[in-house]
Amino acid sequence: MTKRTIVTLPGDGIGKVVLNQAIRVLDAAGFEADYVHGDIGWEFWCKEGDPFPLRTQKLLEQHKIGLFGAITSKPKDKAELELAPELKEKGVVYYSPIVSMRQKYDLDICLRPIKTFKGNPLNFIRRGFGGVIEEPLVECMIFRQNTECLYSGVEWTNPPDQVYDALMTHKKFRDNFTWCPRPELAVSARIFTKKYTGRILKAAFEYAKAHGFDTVTVCEKPNVIRETSGMMLKLAQEMAKNEYQGIRIQNTNIDAQMMWLTKNPETYHVIVAGNMFGDIVSDGFAGLIGGLGFACSANIGPDIAVFEPTHGSAPKYADFNPSIVNPIAMILSAVMMLEHIGENAIATKIGKAVADVVEEGKVKTYDMMKLPGTPDAISKGAASTSQMADAIIAKLI
Repeated sequence: MTKRTIVTLPGDGIGKVVLNQAIRVLDAAGFEADYVHGDIGWEFWCKEGDPFPLRTQKLLEQHKIGLFGAITSKPKDKAELELAPELKEKGVVYYSPIVSMRQKYDLDICLRPIKTFKGNPLNFIRRGFGGVIEEPLVECMIFRQNTECLYSGVEWTNPPDQVYDALMTHKKFRDNFTWCPRPELAVSARIFTKKYTGRILKAAFEYAKAHGFDTVTVCEKPNVIRETSGMMLKLAQEMAKNEYQGIRIQNTNIDAQMMWLTKNPETYHVIVAGNMFGDIVSDGFAGLIGGLGFACSANIGPDIAVFEPTHGSAPKYADFNPSIVNPIAMILSAVMMLEHIGENAIATKIGKAVADVVEEGKVKTYDMMKLPGTPDAISKGAASTSQMADAIIAKLI
């Protein structure tokens, strides 16, 4: 295939570390690409007032594929405090660059695969009948709507007149919240649209159809959040009836779903949810396969796709030398990128190498050894970040 140009977006903290290791693995597996660096993250907010600079946006628009590490996001007051003095009072407002990226480029389809690796000491286990210890095989694809919901960014503190007046047209607001002085009122909008709700549902149905699954689970809260969660469930039921006969819809509430994760996780294979609940349920499922060190994801739009681990920037680990963090989530995100661009043979090779290293059990990062995340973890037998990448590379040969 044609040699690709990949925009690398290391971001903050450990993002820079794990992304470098993923590129080492890609190189060793025979993936030929040019990598161009894109500035993104907290550093650029502090000194430029923009964590997702225009120059980086242009790179993504040109090359279409990004590999993303992690970013640091802080609350509004801390973000303002760390802004360069000359930028204060200029009206700049911090927004998460990854959220901004998803919205700007319609990266509305978020895929978060959750899959058990044989031999992983962090795998979920439970006690079965007669005290037998069971280790269920978890294999689920979570489809998270990526651009709407509570991540819409439509929110106010001390809402302006037109917003407050609109709220006052709703009986529930008039009955329950008019006691609150407006300066003490904060409002966030949970926005679902039929277009994008339909798109994430279609992606989930198509995946189920392609992989032979007969159930799509809608994980929302329509019994309480009747309009937004209700829209997703109703659309899903209509699509199952009219377009995807043979695939049934299972409706679970997010709170109950989190309980069922530890009762029968092996029965779920395709889950679809809005932005917030998709984020929650995917992190919950990740805990069953080893935590965020194993959790990868894809953000896919009509023209651009960006691949990232679901963990954060973990700044407390960023300056450890050598680094101790687990790079597997980043490496698996690179595998998702390869699959997206049609490099399936290399993707399979890397995926198998990761599985072989985990099953062999000779090389384990501190999390896999259940050690505290402290610099002395390596002296206690944990592999460094680069040593884990080395082990995966060795399995490629």
